[in-house]
Amino acid sequence: MTRYTDIAIIGGGLAGSIAAGMLGRAGIAAILVDPHTVYPPDFRIEKISGAEQIARFRRTGVADKALRQATLALENWIARFGYVLDRAPVPQYGIMYDALVAAVREEIPDSVTRIVAKAVAITASEERQEVTLSDGQTVSARLVVLANGLNVGLRHMLGITRKITSPSHSISVGFDLAPVGRPAFAFPAMTYFQERASARVPYITLFPIGERMRANLFAYREADDPWVRAIRRNPAETLDAALPGLRRITGDYAVTGEVKVRPADLMVNSGVRMPGVVLIGDAFCTTCPVTGTGSDKVFTDVERLCNVHIPRWLATDGMGEGKIAAFYDDPVKTACDAWSLQKAWRYRDISTGTGPYWLAQRWARFAVSLGRGVRHRLATSGGPLNAYSSSSSSSSSSSSSSSSSSSSSLSSSA
Repeated sequence: MTRYTDIAIIGGGLAGSIAAGMLGRAGIAAILVDPHTVYPPDFRIEKISGAEQIARFRRTGVADKALRQATLALENWIARFGYVLDRAPVPQYGIMYDALVAAVREEIPDSVTRIVAKAVAITASEERQEVTLSDGQTVSARLVVLANGLNVGLRHMLGITRKITSPSHSISVGFDLAPVGRPAFAFPAMTYFQERASARVPYITLFPIGERMRANLFAYREADDPWVRAIRRNPAETLDAALPGLRRITGDYAVTGEVKVRPADLMVNSGVRMPGVVLIGDAFCTTCPVTGTGSDKVFTDVERLCNVHIPRWLATDGMGEGKIAAFYDDPVKTACDAWSLQKAWRYRDISTGTGPYWLAQRWARFAVSLGRGVRHRLATSGGPLNAYSSSSSSSSSSSSSSSSSSSSSLSSSA
C-alpha cells in the first residue's frame, strides 16, 4: 500500500511533532511516521526557560497547550558558595520530555495522518521521495523531513556522514530533590554555580515540575569516568562533594527517584544537501545541554522550515537541491546554530579553564550576577541587596556570614 502526501515527517519527537502540528494547521498535507503511539520517557529537555526561548516556542504556534501543562516558576535564584547573588525574574516552564511531546502532539490536527511504524529506507529524487516502512507500507512525498534525532541508519543510507567533533562533551544528570524535615524548599527555582573548576561541574539547576523539585546537574567528564558511576550509586554524597555549599541554601535534602545520566557528543553531518530530504534538530547537528540552547535550535529549525521554506517550495514544481539549500543557508537558522555551538565550547572553557584568563572570566561573571542582583533588589524594594545574607539565601537555612566568590553566571537551562 502506498500513501501519497506533500510532506513525510520521519520521527515524532519534539521536532517532528511540532512540524506536524505546524504543517497541519497551515493546511499542508503531511504524514507523521514514528514507532511510538505514545512517546516513551526520555531524558532530554525538561524545562523551557527565559523570555527569548519561550518566544521561539510560541512562534511555532503549537506551544500553548504544552505551556499550560507545564509548571511555571517566575523567579530563579542565582547562587554560589552557599550564598544567593540574585533573585532573577526569569520565567521558566518545567515539564518532562515525554509530557512535552505528548502535549505538542495534541496540537496536531486530524488532517495529519499518523503512522505507527519505523521508516527503514528512503529513496530520494528531485520530484518525489519514497519512504519504505517497517509494516510494509510505502509513503510517496514531495519532501521528507528527517527529524529522527540521533538515529543514523537512514542518514547512512542516504550517504550522509556523521562527524563527532567532541565526544562526551558533557554529562547531564537528572533526578528529583526532596527537602528533609520540611514541606518545601524556600526558592521557587534556582541555578547554583560551581565552587571550583577542578570539580568539572558547571552548575545544577533546580525547578518545579508539578509537586516535585527537579534537578538537572551537569558535568564535563568522560562517559567512563568513575564520577559517573558515583553519581548513579551515591547521588547525594557525590553532589555534596561537587557543590558543598548547596545545602546552605537548600537545607537538608534527599535525592529521590531514578537517577538518569546522559552523555552528549557534539556532532555535525556532511552531505546533507540533497534533493527531497531536509534534516532538522539533532538529526542535523547536536549541541551541548549545559547551555540550554538545544530547544532554541529545534524551535528555530522547525519554525523557519514550516513557516518560510516549505510553503515556498510547494508553490513550484520539483524539490531539487537548490530549494533544500535555502533552508540550510537561512540566516536565522545559521545564526542560531553558530550561537549554540559557540556557547557549547565557551561555557566548557569558562567552567574548566584554570589559567588567569579563565579565572578572570569567572570573576567577571560573578560581578555581573551580583550587579544584577543589586539592581533587582533596588527595583523591587528600594533597599540594598546583601548577597551573602542567610535570609536572602533560604528561610530554612540556619545562620549566615559574609563571603566572596567567583561565578560562571550564564542564564542557563537544561
